[in-house]
Amino acid sequence: MSEKRYPVVPGGLSSMEQGQVLPNDELNQALVANVHPPDWHNPSPRGRYNLVVIGAGTAGLITAAGAAGLGARVALIERHLLGGDCLNVGCVPSKAVIRASRAVADVRDAGRFGVGAGGGEADFAAVMRRMRGLRARISANDAAARYRDEKHVDVYLGEARFSGPDTVEVGGQTLRFKKAVIATGARAAVPPVAGLAEIGFLTNESVFSLTERPRRLAVIGAGPIGCELAQAFQRLGSQVVLLHDLPHILTREDPDAAAIVQQAFVREGIALELAVEILGARQDGLEKVVRFRRAGSPIEEEVRVDAILVGAGRAPNVQGLDLERVGVAYDERRGVQVDDHLRTTNTRIFACGDVCMEWKFTHAADFAARIVIQNALFFGRKRLSALHMPWCTYTDPEIAHVGLSERDAAKRGMALDRYVRAFHEVDRAILDGEEEGFVKVLTKQGTDEIVGATIVARHAGEMISELTLAMVGKIGLGTLASVIHPYPTQAEAIRQAGDLYNRTRLTPTVKRLFNGLLALQR
Repeated sequence: MSEKRYPVVPGGLSSMEQGQVLPNDELNQALVANVHPPDWHNPSPRGRYNLVVIGAGTAGLITAAGAAGLGARVALIERHLLGGDCLNVGCVPSKAVIRASRAVADVRDAGRFGVGAGGGEADFAAVMRRMRGLRARISANDAAARYRDEKHVDVYLGEARFSGPDTVEVGGQTLRFKKAVIATGARAAVPPVAGLAEIGFLTNESVFSLTERPRRLAVIGAGPIGCELAQAFQRLGSQVVLLHDLPHILTREDPDAAAIVQQAFVREGIALELAVEILGARQDGLEKVVRFRRAGSPIEEEVRVDAILVGAGRAPNVQGLDLERVGVAYDERRGVQVDDHLRTTNTRIFACGDVCMEWKFTHAADFAARIVIQNALFFGRKRLSALHMPWCTYTDPEIAHVGLSERDAAKRGMALDRYVRAFHEVDRAILDGEEEGFVKVLTKQGTDEIVGATIVARHAGEMISELTLAMVGKIGLGTLASVIHPYPTQAEAIRQAGDLYNRTRLTPTVKRLFNGLLALQR
């Protein structure tokens, strides 16, 4: 048996962090040509900048482009690849792989629709090549040359550090600023598992460099990243074991929502090792061995795999910036300290995105950047806490959420009313064979004011925005009952949740009045 080699290095460093993108094919060369051109020459500083932005992920790109579009003189600094995690090692590649894995599942499941199909075996190399091609195509939006030529932003490639109260150094040059923005993002957090660094492992920052499918894959961590990739790799043909220290997956989500996804994982053959303590990892020939112990048990167990993927959260990128020099408070776990206006402890310096926010989503970074532009350049007082932030975990089914959960409300002592429409009662979901899941809307007790919502459905992420819009526009659940949806659609469940609210208004007193009026008309 030949040895399988996966693009892992001690400590889990990604190829991106090592100054390369693997595999070095024409697709990744096209990506790099856009987002870190090998022949790039940094511009000469143009006097004092209105804004110097450190980090060119979503938060940095939106800040830089938005400020420049308003007439500001802007410098944008990136040490690795423009586009940050989202383009290179996050949203874009993961959703391409997830879509391919859904196609495999659909083929395998076709028989229950009366459709004959083959075994639905995935060509893993082709799946990853498709992902690389789509990523390279989308990278044109974040290209360094585009930001220079179309957005009128001075783009600097290199390591940045604060060198004085109003200066940043990059590539041997000193940039002067009136205001600065830290948007350096976050990286994969690595749990302190003995032996893990020595044997090598994958993270989201290296897994998309794979060209050969691991036959057996251990995934450490059952948060969104771990769960999305565990299901995708299981469907693409790996035998996945998912290890987590808590008794159920996706602990940030409502338990009733997470339970549906957990049941789907079991049906699909993912081995769940929950409520376990990982004791260590070692190499044994060609195999990687993960040792663990179940909660309350003295017995040590192990699982043998070909590769290990760590999906244990994110850690902010605060190293090497010399933040102490400019009085910016931070810590290694929570990142840069900011107030509700995204201002750091240095009033001339702001921060946004994963480096400082609990909401580690691309869309959160986008809207936080808009707050920074207003507050940094125009003395605005926009608040991060004023945003209604939806999110979606892209398992199958998906879980989408906005606002408060029942758990959040209980902590605040807020009394709620709860309206749930199960998809096994929704015609389109029945026809689609997607009866698992629900729409759940939470309102302030005795009112139709929506304070939170959760949807579990195959396309929940496409549906949650109707409820987010209602919250932003202060539209009550009763009004949603009058929104006409095409029939049949799964989104009709949202209107039906509104109907459930309206039925509560038919009190015994109101019903007696209606009966009296109707009796007069007989």
